[in-house]
Amino acid sequence: MELSVTQENLSKALSNVGRVASSKAGLPILSNILLRTDGNRLLVAATNLEIASTHYVGAKIVTPGAITIPARLVSDFISSLPKGTVDLKVEGNHLALSSGGYASKINGVIADEFPELPTIDEKSSIQYSINVADFKQAVSQTIVTSSSDSTRPVLTGVFWHSFEGDLYLAATDGYRLSERRLVETKSDVSAIIPTSTLQEVLRTISDDVTEIEMLFDETQVRFRVGESEITSRLIDGNFPPYRELIPASSETTLQLDASEFVRVTKIAGLFARDSGGSVTLTADKESQTLSIHSIASELGENTSKTAAEVSGDGQVTLNSRYLSEALAAIDGNKVEFRFSGKLAPCVLTAKAEDVNYKHIIMPLKS
Repeated sequence: MELSVTQENLSKALSNVGRVASSKAGLPILSNILLRTDGNRLLVAATNLEIASTHYVGAKIVTPGAITIPARLVSDFISSLPKGTVDLKVEGNHLALSSGGYASKINGVIADEFPELPTIDEKSSIQYSINVADFKQAVSQTIVTSSSDSTRPVLTGVFWHSFEGDLYLAATDGYRLSERRLVETKSDVSAIIPTSTLQEVLRTISDDVTEIEMLFDETQVRFRVGESEITSRLIDGNFPPYRELIPASSETTLQLDASEFVRVTKIAGLFARDSGGSVTLTADKESQTLSIHSIASELGENTSKTAAEVSGDGQVTLNSRYLSEALAAIDGNKVEFRFSGKLAPCVLTAKAEDVNYKHIIMPLKS
């Protein structure tokens, strides 16, 4: 193999796919990056057997071929070079790289030992094309409530599914739940995508990307992000029937300014650090206020009040971090917060005609 590419393009490709290369014991080849010519392009690829990441780079190919080389070394070397053209040439099991006055030889492994990259049949797969801003927002709003508990794998991902003509994303860790309606769909989809995969896709999105293409088959999902592709296994199992947990109506409903709600929650959270983060929210219909009270046994206590439109009196105890993260995920100037007594789930949404995002938090037993 012999070819030349620009330093900027190769460095971007290596940094994108290099994050996926893993140093799993027993399979040293997985810490390598595959370089393979494909027509007049260079394919740069890495996999950890759960996720495969590929990136195409325009190249001037002299002779086709392939090799795998250590991911970290080649990424750091190429990113340190000045801008310009980089020449690559395979000599046996070595890759010779040269650019201007810089020349190096990296020991590689023949490409035959690299795992086969996953494929998805485009004709039989379910496909979506999603606006980048919507995708970023929907994924960020839902991964916040996914679990990191590996003993319950179905909760370590986001559940993408069709329901009544729309595509929804949902995630829960058992203490809170988020649901986001994304796009209309005629297809029947039910897939749990690992949170780690979605985070990798978010990191791969660059400023010049406007659409993300998604392809689902029975066991895999593929994301096309500009010149990059990320293919991942889906999580096997059934997502819990979470819609049963979302209360249709509540005894106490409050509508208040989002930035004020964030501020009083943040201040109360400062005093709640030592008490497991618990803060008590009290809605007062007569004075039309919401007050948040927190006690830190050694440090003191705090009560913050803010004006709100209150439908009925009530009190509930929540984890202040969960409440802060919920408010950060809600897009809008006004927030609707509703609950029923001290034990029923609390619902937070933006105050809007057409709500596309719901965030549910289970109260703490005060």
